[in-house]
Amino acid sequence: MMNKKNILENGLLEQYLLGELNAKDCEMIEQALASDTDLKAQFDALEKDFEILGLENAITPPKSIKHQLIQDIREAKESNNNTNNGNLKFYMGIAASIAVFLMIGSFWMYNQLNDLKQQLEAVEIEKTELNDKLNTIRKQIENENALFAILRHPDTEQYILKGNTLMPNGKVVSYVNHSNKTVLINTERLPKLDKEHDYQMWADVEGEMINMGVIAKDQNLMAMNYIDYAESLNITIEPAGGNEHPTVSQLVTNVYLK
Repeated sequence: MMNKKNILENGLLEQYLLGELNAKDCEMIEQALASDTDLKAQFDALEKDFEILGLENAITPPKSIKHQLIQDIREAKESNNNTNNGNLKFYMGIAASIAVFLMIGSFWMYNQLNDLKQQLEAVEIEKTELNDKLNTIRKQIENENALFAILRHPDTEQYILKGNTLMPNGKVVSYVNHSNKTVLINTERLPKLDKEHDYQMWADVEGEMINMGVIAKDQNLMAMNYIDYAESLNITIEPAGGNEHPTVSQLVTNVYLK
């Protein structure tokens, strides 16, 4: 027997309502509805919503059907006047016409319900995508607020890394806060590199260069790893993705910390 969670998560109520389930699954759904009042209440509400939406979006049958129905009734009535079995043919003609009319109407309703189901699924997908975008924007705002909080902190010190002969026009502004152990850099004046190379930042601690991270190409303001007891900040050009050890010949700028 299907459980309530499985039925709701897989949209089986909607499929049952639209007649898309096989006989076995329909029987299991009906057993679940009979034994679970809350599930039955949800199904009744869903059925009512579908009925309301179906009526609100109903398609008027073509006028030809109405005319055909009237014509069939007239022909059946005329036949009634000319034969001994007129009454029987008359009522059979009316019943057949009504049956055709109802069959066509049911087919339209089924198509409308299917269209409605697809519209609901599309709305759900758009809602999920919108929530994902909102979460991304929220994280970006939180990250930017955290960066600006560091810049505004009274213990944050500014250091300018000016380019050497390898990068004469380059400049990086760094913000170091020893109290909360953070390092930010502004790379707006850092010349662009090709795809095969990246800038990488290093902290000099008693003559040993310690990796502070690879500088992103698509960010002007970013946080780097804080290294305790750093005596200077250094930037080198390395292969894309960074290097385990700095390429000293590709040192483009550095600054000594106070």
